[in-house]
Parts: sequence; C-alpha cells; structure tokens
Amino acid sequence: MHKIELEEIRPDTGKSFRLNTSCTKKSFYWHFHPEYEIVYVEGGSGTRHVGQHLSTYHDSDLIFIGPDVPHLNFDYGLSHEVNQIVIQLREDFLGAQFLQAPEMSAIHNLFRQARYGLCFSGETKRLVAEKLKQMPAMEHFAQLICLLEIFQLMATSKEVMRLNDEVNSYNQQQKDKDKDRMSVIYDYVDAHYHLKPDVNYIAAQVHMTTAAFCRYFKKQTGMTFTDFVNHCRINQAKNLLLQDKTVGEACFSTGFDQLSYFNKVFKKLNGENPTAFKKRYMIK
Repeated sequence: MHKIELEEIRPDTGKSFRLNTSCTKKSFYWHFHPEYEIVYVEGGSGTRHVGQHLSTYHDSDLIFIGPDVPHLNFDYGLSHEVNQIVIQLREDFLGAQFLQAPEMSAIHNLFRQARYGLCFSGETKRLVAEKLKQMPAMEHFAQLICLLEIFQLMATSKEVMRLNDEVNSYNQQQKDKDKDRMSVIYDYVDAHYHLKPDVNYIAAQVHMTTAAFCRYFKKQTGMTFTDFVNHCRINQAKNLLLQDKTVGEACFSTGFDQLSYFNKVFKKLNGENPTAFKKRYMIK
C-alpha cells in the first residue's frame, strides 16, 4: 500500500502560480499539498471527495480547496476524457502582505473558508468557468488579473457550499493510515461494484472487524458501505447513459439485479429517473 502522497507543485515559468489543463490520474490519487487549489472539471459525472465530504457531481464541478486538505482526484473512476482546469498557488503567491490589503478583505475571507473545501454552483460556476477557459490563451499578466477577478467572483458569491464542518486537522500519521485504508476500499469497490462487494471481506482486508469497519467507514464518508457502493454504481450508470447506453444496459452493467430497484436508487440520488436524466442531458 502507498502512503498519502504529498504533491509537489512548482509555479509555471515566469508566473506566481500553476495553471494545468491536462487530466491527472483516473486511478485512486488521495493526496494533499500546501497550495490552494481551484479545480474546474467538465464532461462527466464523478466523485467529489474532499476531506471527510463525499458526494457526486454531474456534468461539471467547481471547487476551491485550502492547503493540506486531503482530496481525491476529480477524474477518478471516469472511463473517458474530461475537460479539467486546475490552478494551484501558495497563500503568499503575490507576497506575504498581499491578503492584508483592505481591498483584499473579501478574498482574504475566501481563503480562510477554503480550508473547509468550497463548492460553487449556478451563475458563479458559469462565469468562473468562462474565465478559466480563457486563461490558457492569455499572456502572463492578463492571467494574473483574470485570476484575481475569479477570486473576487468566488469571494462575493452566495452560490457556495462549505463541504466540511471542521477544518481538516489530521496529523500526518493519521492521514497516512486513513489513506491506506481508503485506498484499499476504493480499489476494491472500483473493481467489484458491478459484482457483489462483500463488506466482511473488505473489513478483513483493512484489518478491522465488520462492526468496526462500518463505524469507521460511516465516519469517513458519511455513508454506509452499501450506500457508497450504490453511489459508485449510479455514478458509473450515469456515465453509461451519457454514452447513449440504454437504461437496461446501465442497470445491469453496474451490478443491479432489478430494474425497479435501479430506478429507485437512481431517483433517490439524482431526483429523477434514468430515462428523464438521459433525455435531459442527451438533448443538450
């Protein structure tokens, strides 16, 4: 098993921050770094796992993460390419006193809130996404101005959700232990979600009793193991539907035995049945 990875990040040449438009790893990559990070991903349905928050995003996601907050790569589990833009920077990327300027008070507060993990939606997500997509073609100074405009949009937005109730406070030893366990769990579910994942088996693999494992897993993700497996199955089913597979194909390819139960779980997690979901997104 591998320890939680400290991602080493260097600013782009001639710039005070890093801008990356390439996809990262589609395998499990539970990591942290001392930089702040903006992530915009578009083109699929994926898993949003930041700190102890776990949920699903669909079609696109915009996240702002503070330093040393462990998170999963947002293209984890996707079988197809997605558009992804990532900006990474240190708190003092424009100097130690940058955030102390009175004009930066809203942005300073945004940076403090980012330690909980922030998710943006609605018009804010649309406007920020437009600016992020324009940045790669800009020269360096224009990129910096655009980045400050993005921060101001985020700082003044009401379309924001805090992902964790507490600032991540794990020490390194605990991060390593949790990463080891969660990596084993993710890899097992990723390989067996279409079969019959066995909670007793995976509990033994991480050296826990079934009861202790269930308590631990619920604390880490806010879900039962069964709910998590269904979450992963539905996530994959949505990607199959977006590839124009039938509802039946999406159902049975992801491990559901009964179409009625698949429809029930799908609607519970998404607020609409698979047919309505496919119709709504395939006509875009």
